[in-house]
Amino acid sequence: MTLALLWQEYKAEHPDGYQYTQFCNSYRRWSGALGVWMRQEHRGGEKMFVDFSGDGIPWIDPPTGEILEAALFVAVMGASNRTYAEACENQKLRAWIECHVHAFEYMRGVARVVVPDQPRTSITKACRYDPELNPAYRELAQHYSTCIIPARPRKPRDKAKVEVGVLLAQRWVIAALRNRTFFSIKEINEAIHEPLERLNARKMRRLGRSRNDLFQEIDMPLLGPLPERRFELSEWKVRIRVNLDYHVEFERNYYSVPYQLVHEEVDLRATATVVEVFHRHKRIASHPRLRGQYRYSTLSEHMPRAHQAHAEWTPSRMLNWAKEVGPATSGLFEKILAERPHPEQGYRACLGILRLSKAHTKERLERASKRALACRTHSYRSVESILKNKLEDQPLPELSKGALPLHENIRGGSYYA
Repeated sequence: MTLALLWQEYKAEHPDGYQYTQFCNSYRRWSGALGVWMRQEHRGGEKMFVDFSGDGIPWIDPPTGEILEAALFVAVMGASNRTYAEACENQKLRAWIECHVHAFEYMRGVARVVVPDQPRTSITKACRYDPELNPAYRELAQHYSTCIIPARPRKPRDKAKVEVGVLLAQRWVIAALRNRTFFSIKEINEAIHEPLERLNARKMRRLGRSRNDLFQEIDMPLLGPLPERRFELSEWKVRIRVNLDYHVEFERNYYSVPYQLVHEEVDLRATATVVEVFHRHKRIASHPRLRGQYRYSTLSEHMPRAHQAHAEWTPSRMLNWAKEVGPATSGLFEKILAERPHPEQGYRACLGILRLSKAHTKERLERASKRALACRTHSYRSVESILKNKLEDQPLPELSKGALPLHENIRGGSYYA
């Protein structure tokens, strides 16, 4: 809608009414009383406003020659307007958290309240009244003893300080670096330092003092102290369902939880070294973080008893059980385990042979194993058949050690000479 169109509609209904100039003046007097703004008062050390700039800084990726755009993070102190800016590769969670850490360190203290927008990076579920913070962002606030109060959606006046700070960063940083060529994010941040310090040291016309002077006087004495160690970013996966094999997946690796939680929803937290699983805000499992893909970390206490017993089966344990019967049975087990592509494929056969000692004596089983070895029939069915037909005491077959018989279809060694 335009004023010209409104005036034309007005004149169609009132031909003797105001002309265009008087109509516009009357409209402006009427609309001037509508946009009443609430003036915000910012106390020292209370609030730090944060946001990403809509405009980025271009840089060239050396391996590919591709022109990329670095995102620009901006943080502004509410009382003094002291500004921090940092370039980062993207606007994802890791960059968002790291920029907060660097902003706190630049200010040499922590504001009591951090006011962000409501992007998906920091807010899991946006809401005007009760937004749900990303778990990693909430951990950051707890680590630095601050609180996060997001601005209302689509209400830029709630964070007017950072909106102005973003505009100043675009003018004093992005515009100042427009003619330079960068080949890494590190180069950009080194170049940002000079214009940023110039902005904070410049006297503001209305106040006649610089942002740095006001920061030292108003904000710095009231900031909270920095913790002894830096915040370690953790990655979260919330409301993930436990698989039927009582494992949960993270980055294509699998971590066990108590088997009673199959099909339940749990939350997973991962740091650089540890993966933790929580159920109803209580930690139920902790594993060293696996590298690579499709690997499993399984704790025996998470398994049902039957699974624990199966997990204890090993080739050495099978052979020890066989030695209790006799050397022939142990040799048969070695053959069975060696002939299978994977030793576990032979576990069932070995356990079946051991179970035969309950229906028959160990002595008979040992003689049956000796016959199975001689006949080269290394299987459970062979031993079972020998015992069933009472063949263990029959003479062992003797393999022919003589030369092969002459035959016209046998080529002989001269053929291959």
